[in-house]
Amino acid sequence: MQLDGVLFFPVTPFTPDGEVALDVLAEHVKHGVAAGPGGVFVACGTGEFHALEPGEFERAVRVAVEATAGRVPVFAGVGGSAPLAAAFARAAQRAGADGLLLLPPYLVGCPAAGLVEYVRAAVAATDLPVIVYQRNNAVFTPETAAEVAQLPTVIGFKDGLGDLDLMQRIVLSVRAAVGEKPFQFFNGLPTAEMTVPAYKGIGVHLYSSAVFCFAPEISLAFYQSVVRGDTARTDLLLREFYRPLVELRDKVPGYAVSLVKAAVARTGLAVGGVRPPLTDPSEQHLAELDQILARGRELAAG
Repeated sequence: MQLDGVLFFPVTPFTPDGEVALDVLAEHVKHGVAAGPGGVFVACGTGEFHALEPGEFERAVRVAVEATAGRVPVFAGVGGSAPLAAAFARAAQRAGADGLLLLPPYLVGCPAAGLVEYVRAAVAATDLPVIVYQRNNAVFTPETAAEVAQLPTVIGFKDGLGDLDLMQRIVLSVRAAVGEKPFQFFNGLPTAEMTVPAYKGIGVHLYSSAVFCFAPEISLAFYQSVVRGDTARTDLLLREFYRPLVELRDKVPGYAVSLVKAAVARTGLAVGGVRPPLTDPSEQHLAELDQILARGRELAAG
């Protein structure tokens, strides 16, 4: 399975009493798919995987699969302890997911050799294709990245660490190890567009776009400028939309998720707020978000 284009990571909507709003999720996914992403990644970081229990997770994945209706692949986030990661993987397969994004295990510092065994335990639960996510406490060496890349169902490696020197060595090691096996690399940093030019330079062309959740026209304008090699337009969008958005995002921990969810709500979709331990943006920050979005939409239209 080979992915292409902008990757859509929907938020997980909640009702006022805190339940997963499955009807709103279906609408959110349908609207996003209509804009033309290369894939849907449900219940991942932006989708508050960390805040979902297994039953909610399975229902959310099933709704996303139904709403996507086969138009693009649907990947589901899995993670937590090794037994839970395996349980979530089986739930995703029951719900009809096309693949898995394996998130880092929680809390503990992970030696690279232990991460290999964690990946083995998770991928053994199903025969679904898996993308392994390097981030926070889950840091691979080039050698261990190459080892997991050779597992039969592992088809990709996503980097949310931002160490370009390490990632370049991982890309080279994995390519040498997998040979002709189809394998893809992903930029998974928050607001990944800010680092797309840098990652493209080391051969990583795919990336997560949180902006696609709430402003697909901006996300696609940026993607098209990169594909065309229009550096002037790329730089303009980075300077006048993405940079202010990142600076606002960095004001409060967790805004990489809650600010995105608030932006989706600004489009008129009743997605609700975030679950603890995240917090919703302040009114002042929402006003700043509105200004940034207005400028981004102006640039995309122009």
